[in-house]
Amino acid sequence: MKRSIINNIILEADEFIKHNGYKLPPFAYFKPNEFVKRKTKCQNIFSTRLGWDITDYGENNFDELGLFLFTLRNGLMSDLKNGIGMCYAEKIMISRQEQISPLHRHLFKTEDIINRGGANLAIQVFESNPDGKIDRKAPVPIYRDGMTKTYKAGEIIKLTPGESVTLAPGNWHKFWGDGGDVLIGEVSTVNDDLSDNIFEDSIGRFSKIEEDTDPLHLLVSDYENWNLL
Repeated sequence: MKRSIINNIILEADEFIKHNGYKLPPFAYFKPNEFVKRKTKCQNIFSTRLGWDITDYGENNFDELGLFLFTLRNGLMSDLKNGIGMCYAEKIMISRQEQISPLHRHLFKTEDIINRGGANLAIQVFESNPDGKIDRKAPVPIYRDGMTKTYKAGEIIKLTPGESVTLAPGNWHKFWGDGGDVLIGEVSTVNDDLSDNIFEDSIGRFSKIEEDTDPLHLLVSDYENWNLL
């Protein structure tokens, strides 16, 4: 993706988030040079990969295969393994109309996926077989707003604003905005996007960036290149 496109996505996403009555934390608006100056004080932001995250899954087709994310809070896998400290994470995301987040599952993360506003959120679900592959026949038991419901393999769940589902490790899922763009909340156990995403297809979690202009704000995938980790 071109950096200029990423900058525009950030601006559009920020407006959509505000339109739905949600506000990002102050560090969301730090410019790259501000982060460099505050490197020591912001180490937790960098080490837990808080901040802007825009992906086209390495396919260079963001409008059809992509996702906007902002990680608001996150612990470390060491916290989770020790059962102390910050064992949770929170994200806000935007899935555009018919924009697919491809079929995937997690090894460790349990997550609540919440429709925070906008259009409906469509989520297709499958269970894993004993080898971790997609089971295209097994029913999929899921909590929907705290109540147990069982879905057919491949069934599409549609969440209206305010509704949510809880996805456990092993629940294969893909999602998209249904009838328009949708603001999505995610509350989960510790998030590790470097190693905890298993995709059906051989795609990348992060975008390859063409630096055609300066970054408006750094992405979480920029921190290493800016020597902030």
